[in-house]
Amino acid sequence: MTSPSIAVAAVRTTGLFHRILVPLPHVLLAIGTAFALLTPGQSDLRHLVTIGLAATTALWVLVMHTLRSPSWIARPGPMILFVGVELALAGALMVHQPIFFVFGAVGFVQAHELLPPRWGFACVVATSALVNLVPYGLPTAAEWLAVTICMMLLQIAMIGWFGYLGRRYNEQSEQRRAALAQLESAQAENAGLHAQLVAQAREAGVHDERRRMAREIHDTLAQGLTGIITQLQAADQVREQPERWQLHMDKVKSLARDSLAAARRSVAALGPPELDDARLPDAIAKLAADWSQTSGIPAQVETDGDARPLLAGIEITLFRMAQEALANVAKHSGATRVAVTLSYLDDVVLLDVRDDGTGFPLPTARGASEPAAARGGSEPSTAHGGSEPAAVSGGFGLRAIRQRLELVGGTLAIESAYGEGTALNASVPALTAATAVEAA
Repeated sequence: MTSPSIAVAAVRTTGLFHRILVPLPHVLLAIGTAFALLTPGQSDLRHLVTIGLAATTALWVLVMHTLRSPSWIARPGPMILFVGVELALAGALMVHQPIFFVFGAVGFVQAHELLPPRWGFACVVATSALVNLVPYGLPTAAEWLAVTICMMLLQIAMIGWFGYLGRRYNEQSEQRRAALAQLESAQAENAGLHAQLVAQAREAGVHDERRRMAREIHDTLAQGLTGIITQLQAADQVREQPERWQLHMDKVKSLARDSLAAARRSVAALGPPELDDARLPDAIAKLAADWSQTSGIPAQVETDGDARPLLAGIEITLFRMAQEALANVAKHSGATRVAVTLSYLDDVVLLDVRDDGTGFPLPTARGASEPAAARGGSEPSTAHGGSEPAAVSGGFGLRAIRQRLELVGGTLAIESAYGEGTALNASVPALTAATAVEAA
């Protein structure tokens, strides 16, 4: 596993400074060689030695550094060897010609750019000793020796400090690059998750819309058609009585028109027309009155508490629940009267629909508030001569109402016993538009 210092070096050797650092030894070596060869009073042999040492040094730098890849330069071992031999050659050049101290100074730069921290500090000390002591030797006077040593210490401290700052900057830059790479990776992953969530939400929306349309169709077309069938059956029984027959046929026409209008509104995702121009208590009262006229069963409607406008979805749910409950009474209960109570409390709104019909025994294994067939099962026959009422025992009606109530945070409880009638109790949060805004 690559160490952080090597990773920093690898990044450092691929930037602008690397493009400057690579030719720098050759440039300084060429400057030193030019001045050495132009120095007057040099013999040919001395020039040959200068050229030979300079060529050897240039070849070493070329082979070990210039032509190497950044991954090679980032390795500590080869670079320690390279800088060590390079400083030895620089020392030999300075012994031969002091002007080569300009080349030896390259060790100050390479110490922090090519070597690990400890080796880099050792390189700074060695380079300082070379450029200050080798060209002209140790000062003979004690005071000059002290000055030289002080200058070397100051030089080492300053170069070491700036090298430390440079190294820290490189490390922080690498950390920022790594953090940026992680951020980009996280953003890419989040984008994928977001796309997945959007797809799931779209699928859930399609599923919910299908369920909504199924509920709306049941609440409108199915109930309207049921009423039409009931009126047609009643009309068949009074064919010999034109006036009564015509009365039933008029009701059939009225139910057909109402069902068609309600179906159109369901397709447009609108609520019941009864709630357009009326408050919920008035809409339920009118619903019960129309139902009583059609079914012939008296219905009493009461409203308790401070009636106030609720969120549209909650009012639609309560209205549909009353509509479905009354339809169940007409189809299955054999009741002679019905009581509908709408109660406005502080935090909840309750809707109770009770009838005095034959009722049915509730299963006790799963609790009295949920008939088994409403959960998808079945129970033995009841007083109706068959299974439990279809809508109560798991037909789409009560399931749809229960789902509607759950969507608005409500609950549905069923109370019934053989010979004692049936009661449906719905409870929903008393949310108004104002309370919804405050909650948001």
